Order: sequence, then structure tokens, then C-alpha cells
Amino acid sequence: TQACHRKCVPPHYKDAELSKGESVCLDRCVAKYLDVHERMGKKLTELSLQDEELLKRMQQGTGTA
Repeated sequence: TQACHRKCVPPHYKDAELSKGESVCLDRCVAKYLDVHERMGKKLTELSLQDEELLKRMQQGTGTA
């Protein structure tokens, strides 16, 4: 939120409403944030599943359940 606000909205407000350019900038900035958030979530899930699988293999290899 702070990064998008800093990037898209000037520190001194001239109008009570956002300009069209500011709105478009904020929309794009938030879309990029959500895209990165989704990608990171998928990658972390993938890594977690790999860790689980490795742990299962290790437990099976040592005969522990």
C-alpha cells in the first residue's frame, strides 16, 4: 500500500479525488503486487510439498513412521 501510494500519488494533494492517471497507476501497481503475491504463494506451496515428500522418503528409508 505504501509503495503504491508513494509511486502514484503526489505527497501534496491538489484535489479531494484521485486523477485518472493516479487511479490507473494505482490499479497497475496493485495488480502487480497481487500477481507477485500469487506467484510467491504457489512457489512456497510447491516447496512445502517437496519438503513433505523428502521427509516421507527419509522416514521410509530409516524405517520410522
